[in-house]
Amino acid sequence: MKDLLFLAADLWLMATTWIYGAKLWRNYRNQLLTLEYFVVAVSSTNFLLWSLLSGKKSSPMYYFAYDLDAFSRCFGITLLLVIGLLAVTHGYKPPTAVKAGATVLAFAGAVIFGPMHSDDLPRDFPHLALATFYVVGNLLTTCFLLYFATRLWRAGAQRLAALTAVVSLAATYVALTYDFFYHFIPGANGEADLNRYHTWLYTDDSSRTIFYTIALTVWGFQAITYYYGYKTMRAHHDATDVASARTVEVVS
Repeated sequence: MKDLLFLAADLWLMATTWIYGAKLWRNYRNQLLTLEYFVVAVSSTNFLLWSLLSGKKSSPMYYFAYDLDAFSRCFGITLLLVIGLLAVTHGYKPPTAVKAGATVLAFAGAVIFGPMHSDDLPRDFPHLALATFYVVGNLLTTCFLLYFATRLWRAGAQRLAALTAVVSLAATYVALTYDFFYHFIPGANGEADLNRYHTWLYTDDSSRTIFYTIALTVWGFQAITYYYGYKTMRAHHDATDVASARTVEVVS
């Protein structure tokens, strides 16, 4: 049952990121947001294929998954996301140099930090420093996303604003748990934990199947929520520009 839920969650993330990444490009030509959506889409597709075809840590897909994960966690779901959303919060149109620099940083993060992955809690300095970097970046991005939620609220989209805040905080919980607190998930430390719990719902396994199911589900909701948040703010921004232009015409 847990495996089926995991596969369903991965398919959910694949569908949301491929579909809404395409919508971002087709409707708004937002290069940085589209790039991050498609990287997550490729990552979730790779993860599903690895799970179905191999499931072995010796597989190239296993290492590729960590490279894609590093892309998103270092500068993708952080820097690329923030710059992309600034287009509708502040009308910011990043010059080519900024877009190229942010993209290069994200790919460099994938190449440099991807091979530094650890399957255990970060205990030595390099892994602890990297995990701290990831979490700090996530927390700073969450602050911006909560600000984004307030802008949606003021634009009249209260439900979407609340959902944006909820999924952003849920994603922060996932990020914190991923690196520092997964030993609080029942079963994450192995068979010893399994003996303390008696229902599959509350018992994870050594592969953290339940945790990843939750994470994939949350990330899928992020993809949808941020797209509609972007769409709403873009419409609000355009309506404000039209109203301002009409006011100027009347005054003139």
